[in-house]
Amino acid sequence: MQRGALLDAARSLLSEGGTEALTFPALAERTGLARSSVYEYFRSRAAVVEELCAVDFPVWAAEVEAALAAADTPEAKVEAYVRQQLALVGDRRHRAVVAISASELDAGARDKIRAAHGGLIAIVVEALGDLGHTHPRLAAMMVQGVVDAAVRRIELGAAEEPDVIAEAAVSMALRGVRG
Repeated sequence: MQRGALLDAARSLLSEGGTEALTFPALAERTGLARSSVYEYFRSRAAVVEELCAVDFPVWAAEVEAALAAADTPEAKVEAYVRQQLALVGDRRHRAVVAISASELDAGARDKIRAAHGGLIAIVVEALGDLGHTHPRLAAMMVQGVVDAAVRRIELGAAEEPDVIAEAAVSMALRGVRG
């Protein structure tokens, strides 16, 4: 129960203040634990990040997979892949991962994040193959690049509304620079 409370506090801290806000004293304060007690659950900030990834990435991937499963054509699946990820931008679990991704982490934490993103990318590979891409995994990485750019734009509070950014991302993913 305490581990869950610490992870929930870490999500809040990351989504509210970015990686600088994720400190053991702040985690202790948010959960009512002694700072030394936080160290009983996590040896480092990177360990907190690794666990957040292990817990949250599968949830997001399941949500993206469900959106693709509900789509009936390869184009609709690619669109669902983009839209579902952008819909998650407002979710504090997602904001926490965006903050995590921007932080300086140890190699183990970065590897876990990369592996989780690789699993997310794998979800759309088949649809891109069905669309005729000769290198569907490469195309999936490019589509994910569009999603990542759109997420950053939304997170930065860009001048455009999130819906406009989502439409542009879907258009780029489906039609490239043709619009």
